[in-house]
Formats: sequence, structure tokens, C-alpha cells
Amino acid sequence: MPNWGTSGELTDAEVNLMARYIQQEPPTPPEWGMKEMMASLKVTVPPSKRPTKKMNKLDLGNLFSVTLRDAGEIALIDGKTKKIVKILKTGYAVHISRMSQSGRYLYVIGRDARINLIDLWMEEPGNVAEIKVGLEARSVETSKFKGYEDKYAIAGTYWPPQFVIMEGDTLKPLRLESTRGMVVGTQEYHPEPRVAAIVSSHYNPEFIVNAKETGKILVVNYKDLTNLKITSINAAQFLHDGGMDSTGRYFLVAANASNKIAVVDTKEDKLAALVDVGKVPHPGRGANFVHPKFGPARPPPHLGAQTIRLIGTDPVKHKDQAWRVVQTLKAQGGGSLFIKTHPKSTNLWVDTPLNPEAANSQSIAVFDIRNLDKGYEVLPIGEWAGIKDDGAKRIVQPEYNMAGDEVWFSVWSAKDKISALVIVDDKTRKLKAVIKDPKLITPTGKFNIHNTQHDVY
Repeated sequence: MPNWGTSGELTDAEVNLMARYIQQEPPTPPEWGMKEMMASLKVTVPPSKRPTKKMNKLDLGNLFSVTLRDAGEIALIDGKTKKIVKILKTGYAVHISRMSQSGRYLYVIGRDARINLIDLWMEEPGNVAEIKVGLEARSVETSKFKGYEDKYAIAGTYWPPQFVIMEGDTLKPLRLESTRGMVVGTQEYHPEPRVAAIVSSHYNPEFIVNAKETGKILVVNYKDLTNLKITSINAAQFLHDGGMDSTGRYFLVAANASNKIAVVDTKEDKLAALVDVGKVPHPGRGANFVHPKFGPARPPPHLGAQTIRLIGTDPVKHKDQAWRVVQTLKAQGGGSLFIKTHPKSTNLWVDTPLNPEAANSQSIAVFDIRNLDKGYEVLPIGEWAGIKDDGAKRIVQPEYNMAGDEVWFSVWSAKDKISALVIVDDKTRKLKAVIKDPKLITPTGKFNIHNTQHDVY
């Protein structure tokens, strides 16, 4: 929830009133269907009026889309100069940024279910279309399969519980589907299965859609929208977020309240495994690396446990280690949201922004992949930011640049406090740069264009 009190948005009396209000039996919120979506659709620059080639000198591959959470904006920041290129108005509390397969279009979705389509080829990158797909949302993705690049976009909502397939270059809604249905295991009806992470398959013209409360993974084939084919895979309840393994074939998603990781074979469209892990796994898009002993692995950290569980991900050359926990590492603490490495790095970075101890939430833990038994080193990212006020300075979401030699961290404080971005040299683990600007209001997620476009994590 937003920090209404500490940010100064609400008085103590208003916070008290809101706390009592949300304890009341909630009314059923209104639906949001095709009629409402079409009424909200704004195509400010139609495709025919857009450039036919890139019109700026930006190094798009090393551009970062940075969420300015409480400002309802994103900042486009040049990865080389560390300068803000443009700040664009978006939905409130942008949850993710996603790239079209061509690398031209940037899609951002706020928790208010507003999607903004940004054309990075324009002389000055800017919004060219927007739509409101519901009342609350988290996920947006684009078609990546060969022959469908940039053709479709998909968004899923928390309310109403549904997803919508749209034209990739205008956001015009084409097909709307509900996720209401039966829960895995109990087979009881659930009226509100929120749509969590959505990823795009590289093996088929399909989107993988996660329905949180039912625990079902829906494989949506977009080859024929009139005769839509949806494969429903039973996984585990409370599906949340995840990402692809290093081959791009297997999707690993956290069923967080079930303390499991579900593994989906996106080539065969079937469940490959359910892996028991620690309390409330939260991997973000995750991290892929080659373990010196067990081969390719993927490690989810946890919100509710001081551990990182390494899962083997190679069912071909390391069959005995595939889809099971091969090693458990002691982490800095619970409250972890994101973990990250890069194919060119030997470092594994783990944040703990929701840990109750300031020493943990204001720092980052880093492991040497070549010697995981050695344990982690703690880097004082919050201190390196050089912020003197009393903000929370939570360190969140490591993100690599395109070259894989820098790691960017958000230093996240309240809306009325100073925040920053801290850049660390990946090889030396030393401070490289700090970006501080009054316009960097509550920076949280950061998405390097190249890495996001190509699922590099």
C-alpha cells in the first residue's frame, strides 16, 4: 500500500478514517469491459504519422526505463551518460516496463491499469497511445514469436479478473477473456483470480498468463483470435512472478503462498514440475547462471525466509539435478524482492528492501557464483547514495546495463524524501556513479531496454 501517512498525502485523522473504511465489507466493484476500454483508448499519434525509421541518436539498447512510482511517471535514462533523457506521464505506480520484440515500442502499465505505449523511434520518445484496461493491474507483454513481432500486446488485470489482447501499435482491444473459474486442488469456484505475471513464448505464438488465486497457468495461442485456443495448466495457488530459464524454453513462476515454484515447458505447453522452496518465494524475473557443480540453475529468494534456494534447470545434461533444489544459501535476511545476474558476470545480487532491519533494507548482498559456499558480501548502497535526510533508503531491484558490467540500484524513499539511483561496477563491486535529481521521485523498478527485450537475466 502507498505510504499515505509518512508521505504527507493524508493527515493522521484521514489515515484513521481510511483504516476503518477498508475494514468494512467491501461492495462488489464495477466491471470494466470492452465498452469502457474503447472509451478510454487514446491514439494520440496514429501509426501512419509515426517515423518509418529511428529519428534520434539515442543508444536504445542501453536506455533504462525507470519507474517513478508515486509520481505516476517513468524516467528514460541514458545508460552511458547517466542523464535523464525524458520524463513521461504514465499510470500511477507503474509496475513493469516491457519492450516490443523489435525494440521500438515500450509498454508500461500502472497499478491503476493504465497502459502507455511509448515510441522510442521518435525524435523525442513520447506517448503515442494509452488505454485503461481495468481498475487495477500489474502485467503487460507483447508478442515475440517469429512472424508476430510487435503485432499484439496483452494485459492482465487484478480487477476485473481478466486479460485483453490488443493491437501492438495502437492498444486497440481485440479479445477479452475472463479468468474466473475453479481453484486447483479443491475445484471450488473463485470469483476473483487476479492476473499476475504474463510472459511471451519464444517457441509458439502464445502468451503464458498466470491466474493467481486459481493457481492455473493459461497458455493463450494468439494465432487465431476468433477461434482462440487456451491451454489450462494446473499449478499451485497464488501464482505471482517469474521468468524464463537460460534457454527460453522453461518458465519458472512463484506460487508464493504455496511456497512452490511452478515450471512450465513452453515448447510442449505442459507442467514440467512443482518445486517446493522456502516461505513466500519472490524471484522477480529471476537470475540464470551455471552452477560450478550442478550446472544451469535458477535461484528464488524469499520474502518470508532468510534463504535462497537454487533450482537446477537443465533436464538434458543434468537430468538428476533438474527441477529440484540443489543448494540452499543463507541470505542477508527475509524481505527479498529481486535477484539478478548477467551472462557476462560472476556476481549474484540479492536485495532485501522489505526487511525490517534498516541495515538490511539499505544494503545489498552479493555472492560470487564461482564460490557460493563463501557466503555473501554486503555493500552499503544506501550510504553510497550520500543522502543525508531520514528517508527509508530501501535498496531495490538490481538491474544490469546492456554490456553487463554495471549494476543499477534504486534507493527508494518516500515521495517527500530524496531518492537516488546508485550504479556499481560489476567487476570491482565499487561505487561507479550516483544519479540524484529532484525529478527522481520514488524510483523503484528499472528496465534496461536490451535486457528486457531479449529476456536477459
